[in-house]
Amino acid sequence: MWCTLLLVAWAQAGADTYSQHFTERALRFDYYHSGPRGAEQISPDALRLEGAWPGSRTQLVDRTNMGKFTFEVIDRATNAVLYSRGFASIYGEWETTAEAKTISRSFHESQRFPQPKLPAQVVIKKRADDGAFREIFSWSIDPNGRFVDRSEVAKVGTVRTLHEGGDPTRKVDLLVLAEGYTQSQADKFDGDAARLVGALLATEPFARRKSDFNVRTLMLPSAEAGISNPRKDVWKNSPLGTSFNAFDSDRYVLTYANRTLREAAAQVPYDALIVLINERKYGGGGIFNLWATCTADTEPAAYVFVHEFGHSFAGLADEYYSSQVAYEEFTPPGVEPWEPNVTALLDPATLKWRDLVEASTPLPTPWDQTAYDEMDLAYQKKRAEMIRAKASEADSEALMREVKHKSTPFLAAQTHAGRVGAFEGAAYEAKGLYRPEVDCIMFTRNPTTFCRVCERALERVIDLYTR
Repeated sequence: MWCTLLLVAWAQAGADTYSQHFTERALRFDYYHSGPRGAEQISPDALRLEGAWPGSRTQLVDRTNMGKFTFEVIDRATNAVLYSRGFASIYGEWETTAEAKTISRSFHESQRFPQPKLPAQVVIKKRADDGAFREIFSWSIDPNGRFVDRSEVAKVGTVRTLHEGGDPTRKVDLLVLAEGYTQSQADKFDGDAARLVGALLATEPFARRKSDFNVRTLMLPSAEAGISNPRKDVWKNSPLGTSFNAFDSDRYVLTYANRTLREAAAQVPYDALIVLINERKYGGGGIFNLWATCTADTEPAAYVFVHEFGHSFAGLADEYYSSQVAYEEFTPPGVEPWEPNVTALLDPATLKWRDLVEASTPLPTPWDQTAYDEMDLAYQKKRAEMIRAKASEADSEALMREVKHKSTPFLAAQTHAGRVGAFEGAAYEAKGLYRPEVDCIMFTRNPTTFCRVCERALERVIDLYTR
């Protein structure tokens, strides 16, 4: 009873704050994020007025403490934080690559927030190794000034509703955008989106929270099918500019055309984005509070769709550690990762998921990592050889099936399988970082479920949009 009354009181207080400080519209801050590490800069590009703000009117300040960066809107009269969200970015990943040690690069980024009624301060902070956020940019904006682009958002493509949960301000609004589909393939996109969204909403915790989602699709016709694949010298001028081989990682799919993507999406209420790609090749990507990408026609497409959404929606880390990536010290030694599903286990007594660990489960939690690594590294060697040989997707998928056939029973037979603990090997590091369970959607392609820690993290973010 008292908990219910308290939640109602908090919600009302949040709604009162919203009506006092914000209009019903969304404002987008576009900027360039440049660097090398240690000398990064934020350079304003534009302020863009969008349509109705689709986000929560009550959950305005992000208290999840997630993200490599955080964005704040501050009341200039009181210095109170009116709105905030944690996020990660392409720049934040790029600065951990070898290339970042030799050259500078710029990436276009955006932050969306409810339009303030009065001039405000927008602030971007970056997480330091001690976990604290430190300001790297601050800019005074006038949301009613002449430098805000108020032109009508262009209507492009075809919007459809795939699943209706209710009022956008009380739901997670997911938008799935077509990439690499020609106009004649519009029906294929509709079918691909329905199939993969269906897989997502059949996975817990999304299944039991299905009514908390709205899902819409945006069919953007492409002049030709597919996207660019530099390793095979394939180049396509797709609407959103996605490409394989991001950071020279064969399967990593990103786009650097942020403004194009944001302008297309702005015609639809959205909290989260997934770019669905008309490709047979295995691939995808996901960055927290940015967007996810997924190829539609690969055999494990449903797995990729769910896995990458876990990254982009809830900041879940990759729990695998042997696959080829471009990052170098993605998490520096001795630093506790901000992601909710990996830990450096600096102090087992304060493990962030300690409440889910049974008293009889040791920390760290033993498993036969040596035998697993022997099996998995042999697979990674074969995979690298196949990439060099430009093997067919059918051959690549056959290898993935072989690995799944071997690794599934191996992991299920571990002494502490099915328990929450701290299993060494996570987030691209074989040693020094730990994952919550021996297997999870964020670790291998074997399971169809998230571990309990990941599931709880996902629910916490759903609550951020719906309460």
